[in-house]
Amino acid sequence: MNKEIIVRLEEVSSTQTHAKALREQGKPVVVIAKRQTGGQGTKNRSFSSKEGGLYFSKLSFYENFSAKDAFKLTQRTAVAVCKTLEDYGFAPKIKWANDVFVNEKKICGILIENTFSGAKLLSSVIGVGLNVNNALPSELSQIATTMQAERGVAFDLQEVEKRLLVYLNEEFFEEDYRVRLGWIGEQVALEFSNERVHATLLSVNGRGELVVKIGGEIKEIAAGEISLRVNER
Repeated sequence: MNKEIIVRLEEVSSTQTHAKALREQGKPVVVIAKRQTGGQGTKNRSFSSKEGGLYFSKLSFYENFSAKDAFKLTQRTAVAVCKTLEDYGFAPKIKWANDVFVNEKKICGILIENTFSGAKLLSSVIGVGLNVNNALPSELSQIATTMQAERGVAFDLQEVEKRLLVYLNEEFFEEDYRVRLGWIGEQVALEFSNERVHATLLSVNGRGELVVKIGGEIKEIAAGEISLRVNER
């Protein structure tokens, strides 16, 4: 595998957009920015990206990666984030499919955009926004947190970055993802395009589909079909 080029920016609209623009060059790259003015989350949601957080997008190319295994990228990334946080003594858990929480609040968002050719995955852009020392807007204080907010001390951002990038190049197993999956056995809300239903979260299968119980029936649901809501009373 070719060594990744690191591109560091003071400010950018979105590291994800910047990395995708480099795709035609055919070289692996990691775009890292101190600040984002238009940070992207899943389903086109905005992502607060003030200085002090870790914001990057990792562009990778593949030769023999089956499209049906694409969820492994989500698993690997979420586990890498969790293992980084665990190194600092946190107890993170994954909110399916690709958010990471600490103490019931979101601390990291992950956005993965893939390109395919037939049954093959050709490339991916993996975007990560980890709240480290950055300030959060007041309206997010009840649903999001940072490493600094949890401990009351600032963290070495470069060290956090180094740890996470190393973990991203390691291989993890499905079980590494499953054991960190939060809200197992609990009631959650599933939002489809035109309805909301309550379900018991059971697990995630090998395809990355959410396994839930709805009205006594076990169902498997793909990530693109729903939004998962937790911590609702």
